[in-house]
Amino acid sequence: LAELAALFRAEGEGFPPITVATRSGDTSQSERRRMLSRPPSILATTPESLAIMLDTPSARTMLSGVKLLVLDEVHAVAGNKRGALLACQAGRLALLAGEYQRIALSATVGSPRAVADFVGGRILQRDGAGRASYRSRTVAIVDPPSEKRIDIRVEWPDAPAEGPAEPDRDGAYSERYAAVVRALCDRIDAARGILAFTDSRRRAERLAFLINEARGETAAWTHHGSLSKELRRAVEARFKAGELACVVATASLELGIDVGSVEEVELAGAPASVSSAMQRVGRSGHGVGLESRGRIFPFHGMDLVLAAAAVRGIEERAVEGLRPISNPLDVLAQVLLQLLLERSGGTDGGSAGAGTPPPGATIDELYDIVLSFPPFAALPRPLFDPVVEMLAGRYAGSRIRELEPRILIDRASGLASARESIRQILYMSGGSIPDRGLYSMRLAGSRARIGELDEEFVWERRVGDSFALGSQVWRIVAIGDEA
Repeated sequence: LAELAALFRAEGEGFPPITVATRSGDTSQSERRRMLSRPPSILATTPESLAIMLDTPSARTMLSGVKLLVLDEVHAVAGNKRGALLACQAGRLALLAGEYQRIALSATVGSPRAVADFVGGRILQRDGAGRASYRSRTVAIVDPPSEKRIDIRVEWPDAPAEGPAEPDRDGAYSERYAAVVRALCDRIDAARGILAFTDSRRRAERLAFLINEARGETAAWTHHGSLSKELRRAVEARFKAGELACVVATASLELGIDVGSVEEVELAGAPASVSSAMQRVGRSGHGVGLESRGRIFPFHGMDLVLAAAAVRGIEERAVEGLRPISNPLDVLAQVLLQLLLERSGGTDGGSAGAGTPPPGATIDELYDIVLSFPPFAALPRPLFDPVVEMLAGRYAGSRIRELEPRILIDRASGLASARESIRQILYMSGGSIPDRGLYSMRLAGSRARIGELDEEFVWERRVGDSFALGSQVWRIVAIGDEA
């Protein structure tokens, strides 16, 4: 951007100021209000936050002028329900802002055509009689041959005679785990800073603890989703500055985060897929012409087999194909509520492009709109109607509170509208991410937020217990409701 601005100035043209904002679950209320009053040129957001903004009148006004949507690391969502929800929000955005350009980015897509259809979707058209038809958006696939050099190997270090290890089910210690810890310690001594990936938060915390115990110092720090935003950002900044010897991370550092120059990536345990392995190893040599280097340290025999398969897959660039989810009915229920909220007087109505929709919508109109969204392009009417009836309260007589009526249907006209409580329900739903039952972890006294703990973990603990999180040991002084 700076080079482009300099070019414009050199040509004598005024370059408009470019502002950038972020909207996610970590964004403060003051920042959210600021971007509404002064919309940014570029907005970085999440699928869930985009859905919330499309449900909010003031944010819809800000989004009504969108010209370009970039879906970064699209492979991470294209094959799951989170991606299905994102595809529907992209369709809703087109209804609000009119047609805009879409760009999807990824270095590890094994089925480009399926992802292109997922990104593009279809345009709803009506003839003079109001009959619906659909036209697929034109999507160009840019897939140049990759010359990226990747040096990936599997290491099976000899088990030490003694050393730190992970207790197994019987309380004994695994020699193989101790070998991995020793190997990671050796890599710390040989490199300026190492980035080690593993597949669970529990293992990340344990590895960091054992590395620090073996070295007699705090050399390893963790990075995962249970840590607060402030702690994660501090670890990222210190690692990028070369102040940390080792960071043990989950997938939280796998995508889109600049961690600076990394010589080599260590994978503690076999990666879940070739795509994941390539993303993680790609954190090293992250530059044009540079070689990415990675080492996989298996924990057991089957892990060794999976690691060997991952290496072969990387060498052959055999990235797994993606199959976008078709007809997820739980996502359909949420999208129907969102569409009705838009059309029931719950928004400002000031949309550019498609125009202001009338209050409410007929069931047939909703069905036509939903068919334009990629996850529901082949949705049969016998699957659509029962979801509508469920939302209208068909099963309200059951003991399940969530089955209370959410929409109103005028049976004479077929017009449906959303109930007043829908906006809060959508805001609290969390998109397609299941409720994990998380407890905020706060520092006694200042109540500064440190991170989050799973409900099951908290249930098994008592006041006075100690545990490790973020490469530090904490003692529980109180357990209670969020105040």
